[in-house]
Amino acid sequence: MRFPLALKVSGWLLLNLALLIALAAGLLVIQGGLNWNALVEGPPGRRIQDLAEATMGELRTVPRNEREDRLDAFARERGITAAVIGADGQRLTGSLRDMPAAMVDVIRPQGPRAQTPRFDPEDGPPDDPVDPTPPPPRAQRRQRMLMHTGDPAVFWLGVRVGAPDRPPAMLVMRVPTFGALLKLLDLAPWLWAGGAAVGVSLLFWLPFVRGLTRDLGRLNRATEAIADGRFDSRVPEKRRDELGALGGSVNRMAGRLDRLVTGQKRFLGDIAHELGSPLGRMQVSVSILEQRAGPELQASITDVREEIDHMSALVGELLAFTKAGLKARDAVLAPVELAPLADRALSREAADDAVTVEIPAGLHVRADADLLARAIGNLVRNALRHAGRAAGITLRTETHGDSVLIVVEDSGPGVPPDALARLGEPLFRPETARSRETGGAGLGLSIVKSCVEACGGTVRFDNRTPHGFRTTLRLPAA
Repeated sequence: MRFPLALKVSGWLLLNLALLIALAAGLLVIQGGLNWNALVEGPPGRRIQDLAEATMGELRTVPRNEREDRLDAFARERGITAAVIGADGQRLTGSLRDMPAAMVDVIRPQGPRAQTPRFDPEDGPPDDPVDPTPPPPRAQRRQRMLMHTGDPAVFWLGVRVGAPDRPPAMLVMRVPTFGALLKLLDLAPWLWAGGAAVGVSLLFWLPFVRGLTRDLGRLNRATEAIADGRFDSRVPEKRRDELGALGGSVNRMAGRLDRLVTGQKRFLGDIAHELGSPLGRMQVSVSILEQRAGPELQASITDVREEIDHMSALVGELLAFTKAGLKARDAVLAPVELAPLADRALSREAADDAVTVEIPAGLHVRADADLLARAIGNLVRNALRHAGRAAGITLRTETHGDSVLIVVEDSGPGVPPDALARLGEPLFRPETARSRETGGAGLGLSIVKSCVEACGGTVRFDNRTPHGFRTTLRLPAA
């Protein structure tokens, strides 16, 4: 499975940001311990401590009977419930009840201090000497505590503060959701800032990634076109980096291939044209010799005539191939009605009785009429030569959106599967086609491909199931 380069680069960027966030979170956990209490350490913890102290200070300024209402108003404003719990574990004010046992154990005193026995100095020390080791200190109490427990599980936040009329107590808050906890701890702005940083990073990288993938896409399309024989394809060379240099190399390669292939076709055309005259004179000479020679030489003269006719056909195909290839830039594209054009092509090949035509009247394509007629004629001739007149040859069309498919198919033997990819190459013939009986120089399908591409279309060759051969021409509808 292939993944776009833009997706890969964006993925690595997001992974980098995620690693930075994980590193920051790891430092926070190391400082505050590997538990929920890490969220109430550092600046967030000091902010919630100041809020709790300010709330207790406000409660001291109101009468006792109004403290619960004031605390409930404070809690509703933040989407929580709260209560002030005394040092002995008793609720002093607030509507919060039914705290989990874990929170109650945190609030309750950690046990009485160890008492040192008293004695009168004049009486001397007691019979049992006093252990001089000081008693163990009381367990260290956390100033702030956060836990996630209960059924359903919610967040419980406790902050030790000074009670209005009693020793230091704890403000306990029941926070229903993580979002409410972030809001209470004033962490939401930091998360929004982190998200904004990620968004800004993506927006910062997006033009670079988009420009990179756009130019790579142009290079890919240009190289695909060159591989298909469209050597006039070019890519912009505006970039001043390795991609720009690569684009320049692709353009120079396409230009050189264009000159080489065009020169080769011109050379073949010139050779075929020069061979036409001597071949014509040879045919005339053989005809004269055939008329004057005796019966004992007629068989040899017939063999010579067959060889000359074979050479003439080969030269004719070479001329047709070079004309089709060199005419690609001069093709005159116009609306062409398929039904009459197909009838003319079949009449020229004397195949009216061997091909079933299924083309609706009034169907038009945008093409060069001469080139398209030559392509259809070559396909029909190829089917007659390799499959035979009784192979059920069909010429039909299909319409798909703004394209028209012209299909020529038969029920003959088809071609070897490994030869399908090379069909359409000049002078290529499958091994099964290399015989005097079938003839041909391996240029028929090359001419078809050149003619159709000159009309702005594409060609596809396939074997039929269970046997047979199919050629599909795709041309723009008119």
